[in-house]
Amino acid sequence: MKNTVLAIGIFDGVHIGHRRIISAAIREAKKRKEESVVITFDPHPSKILKPHMNVPSIMSTSHRLKLICGLGADRCCVVKFDKKFSKFTPKDFAGKVLAGKFKASKVFIGSNFVFGKGNSGNALSLKKLGREYGFEVKVVPMVKVGRNIVSSTAIRRHIIRGRLDEAARMLGRPVSVYGTVVSGKRRGRLLGYPTANIDPHHEAIPPAGVYAVWVRRGKKRYGGALFIGKRSTFGEKETVIEVHIFDFQEFIYREDIEVEFVKRLRGARKFTDRVKLVEQIRRDDIQAKKILKAG
Repeated sequence: MKNTVLAIGIFDGVHIGHRRIISAAIREAKKRKEESVVITFDPHPSKILKPHMNVPSIMSTSHRLKLICGLGADRCCVVKFDKKFSKFTPKDFAGKVLAGKFKASKVFIGSNFVFGKGNSGNALSLKKLGREYGFEVKVVPMVKVGRNIVSSTAIRRHIIRGRLDEAARMLGRPVSVYGTVVSGKRRGRLLGYPTANIDPHHEAIPPAGVYAVWVRRGKKRYGGALFIGKRSTFGEKETVIEVHIFDFQEFIYREDIEVEFVKRLRGARKFTDRVKLVEQIRRDDIQAKKILKAG
């Protein structure tokens, strides 16, 4: 293996600050004629270190990798974060992983980067270890949007509270959910509006309601109206995510699709009968199409 230039982080959300770190590493690798490698972790370290908190990730690992791979790095490596790995000292991580396994010549990290057992390592200690093991360390400053520091925590909070415009500004793109189409109860089809039910793989999702969305399947994009919530009209208590894709007839069961949120149309509500529900769905579709057409 030749020497590498590394970008290291959890990169949950792959927001504008994360992309600055990754892009800087890619540019440096090209300048040095070395390999650019992005290192991320799965599962999210909090799942192992703070399992009681049960904090949802902004995006699943597969969604994260999809976005990271699109940035142009030569390789993206997922390090398994388990109890054994969590006990690595900072010296173990720098010596065995960065210098040993990856033969790092330069490492790019964010200013809030921590590592090693008990998060005992930070940017300053990694620089010191870099001098010991023969690699440089570049600390990329945090990014601000207005007066607010861009962070995964802030974005997660915006999404869960429905502040999608604020989240999108920090992400540098629309808020989206990437998930697998799973079997449903076919209620939408029976009502004349077939839907794809989505398993979002524990991603943070916006509040219950109906949204105008774009659905990405491979390189194609389709308009749609998405519902998040409980089907209270039918007496169901389980939260579902289902999207009616406009002018679409293909079979996509078990496929992965990405849904981009454009605008919230209304909150979730219970209807007294199916006729009123169908009429509201029709109005939702008309409104969603107008919004998507307006761009």
